[in-house]
Amino acid sequence: MGNEASVQQALSQFLQPQMLDAQRQRVCRHLLHCRTAAMGGRRWQCSECQHEQVEYFSCRDRHCPQCQWRATLQWAQRQHSHVLPVPYHHLVFTLPHQLNGWVQLHPELIYRLLFSTVWRTLDHFAHDPKRLNGQLGMTAVLHTWGQTLSQHVHLHCLVPAGALDQQGQWQAARSNYLFPVRALSRRYRGLMVSALRQAADQQQLRRVTHPGEVGHMLNALMATEWVVYSKPCLQHTTRVIDYLARYTRRIAISNARVLQIDSQTVTLSYKDYRHGARLRRMTLAGDEFVRRFLLHILPKGLMRVRHYGFLANRCRRVRLGQIRKALENPATENDSACAPVMTTAVPAPCQQCQRTTLRCTAIFAPRTVSDSGRMRRR
Repeated sequence: MGNEASVQQALSQFLQPQMLDAQRQRVCRHLLHCRTAAMGGRRWQCSECQHEQVEYFSCRDRHCPQCQWRATLQWAQRQHSHVLPVPYHHLVFTLPHQLNGWVQLHPELIYRLLFSTVWRTLDHFAHDPKRLNGQLGMTAVLHTWGQTLSQHVHLHCLVPAGALDQQGQWQAARSNYLFPVRALSRRYRGLMVSALRQAADQQQLRRVTHPGEVGHMLNALMATEWVVYSKPCLQHTTRVIDYLARYTRRIAISNARVLQIDSQTVTLSYKDYRHGARLRRMTLAGDEFVRRFLLHILPKGLMRVRHYGFLANRCRRVRLGQIRKALENPATENDSACAPVMTTAVPAPCQQCQRTTLRCTAIFAPRTVSDSGRMRRR
């Protein structure tokens, strides 16, 4: 790690690991060791000037601000065969902030119900004979943050503007909006509250212990308007892929937004969407910055990107073939399979002569952390 202000520097300065659960300890350890000797690395030697330089490996953790740019590139390369030559719609389903406490108590359950109820909502409208009367496709991405690292749980959904009917024909959306937002909001609210009520009846909300809290909360939620956002998106394939990649691989905060760190505070930049996305600065106490960052570490194994309908992994290839046939837009040879993904990084130029004539002369094994916190070789 360099000396620039970064998430890693804030964690190393203000984190109290003894206060964390096992998953957060694991993630923070990855981030703190990313691109350091603890991760292992390679020694490169320039064949021109014989200069040697060391490159340390990245942690590849999905929460790491240093690693996600490459994950974004690789993910985008794999998506070319999945994008259709039709308009796309971007929808956002927000979970009411009243449920933030339950998210911290039962994250796996709440996130699973959020994904399923959003899909059930859209699928219901898609199969309506008065609308598309067919199967929709959706890529949904879980985000848990707002611009200031506050807890703001929502799903970004990218949806092709049409559906595949039972006869294998493509039914294009008839207007610039996919479905009425107000109707989407009310059905989403009803399905989510019903799912939470059922989960409570099955003792799946056992960490919510205050007497009467579940019933009171769900009744209050039914009396409020839930936020759903929808707009037509993009039509050009490359722009759709870039748009998808930007949302699927985004993390809570990038290092570029961490402006300054001193002995007590962290200053970050954020967009104030209430005032025209104006760029502003916010200074937080160091421990408060860490607390907010830790809110967005997902449970181990939770899939934050999911595909539904004709984009579901189990049927995507067949369904997209049917749709392309209906659209008279067959896949090219290059699109029929995923593009190969470059996984080996090209080394940076020689730090001394700036030529790219480097060869690997040694590989260092990574080190692990024992229970005592001391580093040891694998």
